[in-house]
Amino acid sequence: MELKKEKRLKNIPTKASEKFRNFPMVPRVVFGNGSFDKLGEVLMSKRKHSEAPMIYLVDDVFEGTTIVERIPNIFCDQIIFVSANEEPSTMQVDHLVAEIKNNFQELPSGIIGIGGGTLLDLSKAVAILLSNPGSAAEYQGWDLVNKEPIYHVGIPTISGTGAEVSRTTVLLGPDKKLGINSDYTTFNQVILDPELTKGVSKEQWFYTGMDCFIHCIESLEGTFLNAFSQSYGEKALELCKEVFLTELPDNESRDKLMMASWHGGMSIAYSQVGVAHALSYGLGFLLGVKHGIGNCLVFQHLEEFYPEGVTIFKQMMNKHKIKLPTDICAHLTESEFDKMITIALGMEPLWENALGENWKRVITAEKLKSIYKKI
Repeated sequence: MELKKEKRLKNIPTKASEKFRNFPMVPRVVFGNGSFDKLGEVLMSKRKHSEAPMIYLVDDVFEGTTIVERIPNIFCDQIIFVSANEEPSTMQVDHLVAEIKNNFQELPSGIIGIGGGTLLDLSKAVAILLSNPGSAAEYQGWDLVNKEPIYHVGIPTISGTGAEVSRTTVLLGPDKKLGINSDYTTFNQVILDPELTKGVSKEQWFYTGMDCFIHCIESLEGTFLNAFSQSYGEKALELCKEVFLTELPDNESRDKLMMASWHGGMSIAYSQVGVAHALSYGLGFLLGVKHGIGNCLVFQHLEEFYPEGVTIFKQMMNKHKIKLPTDICAHLTESEFDKMITIALGMEPLWENALGENWKRVITAEKLKSIYKKI
């Protein structure tokens, strides 16, 4: 049964007083090669006093590198190296928050995340949980955060996730993979330094870049599309095509992909993602598949929903000689398929954006299982 998509503004409530959502944006951003060295100056005015540290959460791949040497680590500041090999989890957030609280008598002046989407999401979540009681798992959902987080800064070292600009922090919880979606999540400050993305492996560059590309497709093809999200999504898509389908000098490619990530993140902030992300959450929760590659594994089989986007995606794969893993779901049990399907079906705003309010007429457990079995 074919379901007609009807474009509408995102989540317009019935009350006239709530018609226009006042979405957050990152209030301050620095862009440019070498802008990482601006960090010390940026942070100085945010330091409460010498005993209230800045806490740097840094991808452990940078341990012992010049990037760490350039961090303005003064007074009683602390650098915590974090592995990004696994998807960020609520348990990991809780552990980091407990460690910080145990080491210092008062709240830090700020949290600074340096790394890819995993480190940026962890940093946003830690900043929230330092100000709000309980476990990170209690805040997985939409608009559950009540108190403003401590000051937090995002510095991406790979481009594509849009985590530097989004109002969500996606976490693996005890029973689901779901973001802390909140107006309080957004970074107070972002530093975009394309030089920091040098040395990223080809596969990681591609998978993370495709996360951005899929953001664009799902936003632009969604029923929540509006002029605001469309303007950002179209620019991000244009930049993705330049980066992945043309020949660009390395420095220009880094600049453009960083801007594509920013614009793609802004597009979904004012609309929503769709089918690929909903299904990839199931892969991430059950199998620990990283977000970028999970989106790719799913998206290659979504011609029914995004025919033009899938065609372009496969052109990009061919150009860069990318071979996706196969038989990821070949040996799963029926109960494991059911678990992934339950996780995916729980992402109702994503399905509604993709197919409209009557999405349940099209999306069934059997259809999702048939897609998972192809992966």
